[in-house]
Amino acid sequence: MSATRLLLAPLAILGLATAAQAQETPGPSTQKKPDASNTASPDRGVLFRPEAVTSEGSVAVGGKSIAYRAVAGTIVVHPKGWDDAAWREAPSKELDEKKDAKAEASIFYAAYFKKGAPSAGRPITFLYNGGPGSSTVWLHMGAFGPKRVITADDSHTPAAPYSLVDNRYSLLDATDLVFVDAPGTGFSRIAGKDKEKAFFGIDADAYAFDEFVKAFLGKYQRWNSPKYLFGESYGTPRSAVLVNQLTTRDDIDFNGVILLSQILDFSLFAGLQGANPGNVEGYVTQLPTMAATAWYHNRVPGGRPPALEPFLKEAERFATTDYAAALMQGAELDPATRQSVADRLARFTGLPVAYILKADLRIDGPTFSKQLQAAEGTTTGRLDTRFSGPDLDPLAKDADYDPQSAALSSAYVSAFNDYVRGTLRYGRDETFKPSIDVFGQWDWSHAAPGGQALKMVGTSVLPDLASAMKYDPQLKVMVAGGYYDLATPYYQAWYEMHHLPIPANLRSDIEYHFYPSGHMVYAHEESLHQLHDSVADFIRRTDNLRH
Repeated sequence: MSATRLLLAPLAILGLATAAQAQETPGPSTQKKPDASNTASPDRGVLFRPEAVTSEGSVAVGGKSIAYRAVAGTIVVHPKGWDDAAWREAPSKELDEKKDAKAEASIFYAAYFKKGAPSAGRPITFLYNGGPGSSTVWLHMGAFGPKRVITADDSHTPAAPYSLVDNRYSLLDATDLVFVDAPGTGFSRIAGKDKEKAFFGIDADAYAFDEFVKAFLGKYQRWNSPKYLFGESYGTPRSAVLVNQLTTRDDIDFNGVILLSQILDFSLFAGLQGANPGNVEGYVTQLPTMAATAWYHNRVPGGRPPALEPFLKEAERFATTDYAAALMQGAELDPATRQSVADRLARFTGLPVAYILKADLRIDGPTFSKQLQAAEGTTTGRLDTRFSGPDLDPLAKDADYDPQSAALSSAYVSAFNDYVRGTLRYGRDETFKPSIDVFGQWDWSHAAPGGQALKMVGTSVLPDLASAMKYDPQLKVMVAGGYYDLATPYYQAWYEMHHLPIPANLRSDIEYHFYPSGHMVYAHEESLHQLHDSVADFIRRTDNLRH
């Protein structure tokens, strides 16, 4: 299972409610005296040591050459409850004792610094993909790093050799970049006692990133730089929790947060609706993406409308009015209205009316991906519905793989492994893990600011983002997504943000950008171009520098 894209396993989350309930949120250590085998100085670990390899390069963006210094390395972080002074009390010979060592993480990063730019006058952006369990190879090699792998636009990219080119859409024209692999992914590693409990979970993961960001700012003297977070997919809830911790607990204000392919309320997650029949909002927020997909594949009954966006506006209006009202009525819905809604759903989804009626007007993402082109034995993509591929099981109810993930993953993974070991000169004797399976061990419980932890599927981190925006009313947020993303639908992002509990005067601090692409917006080159321009403009408008 690859990528940004562990969100492709929606039903895997269903088994996590019970697992999460069995876990307790780690509390602070209750030891009365230090255990030397469990302590280390902040700049190193018992089990890991920080690394850094430096190289140089240049890339042309907007017709201007940008010389940069690249650093590929690791920073060691410790989980919540670690005592950063206890190691001083331990005999030096015991500091390297590995037996029964507490959990620690070696977090890999690839950082790019524009040469000749003073840190106080140069923004810095931390970027990461999601999963959970994904490395950041996708944003690094497909979006904003100085090199970009070329892939087919909506079909399977041929096998190696792959083409790696200078990335004219790199964000180095606007900001220094730090691509971060989550604990256990990519070249990042975790070790020590109860290591999974220490780093695999909404709160544990955000805490590790918090510690990484602070360590990085200190290591590279970037405390006074304009600062940004850029998260994709599960990286968006990570950003919401992280920016709230940085702002309200650590007293570190960030200039902005960029949320790409957003999911902040897991109760809306495309693929979970069937397991919670009383929750109908997810069906509503998925529908506009289904309409975009039917339009793209020319499945709109009566002929495809000439333009996509007016058709989507029509779908959005129907979804939030007549469709939502029909779903809310449940078994009380009268037959005539039921038939009328089914007829209109068929127009927007391209599915047969009889199938929609049989599904009780409730079409979920994986089912739609399977059924739209079922007559041809074809599965429609979910991360990017522009992609299609042969059915693996023609008799299955839901899609059992994602054609876009199958089409692009080899190019990204192969190109990065070659690039990082050759150009960045890192990891020649190490294994790079594009993604890892963390679902069975992930703690989905989360306490909203000021509340108690809820150990259930359906966690929302909207209160976290709202808390950060109220605590720092200067914080700006950019929301971006793709019309063809059925994993984290674009309209879900719009819906979530319009239910964000913030004062009316702060709503102008949020801006929206949607593109004719999928979950990985940057997989479509013209959308990447637009995304680059939107993000670069957002940073320049919010970095508090004179341009």
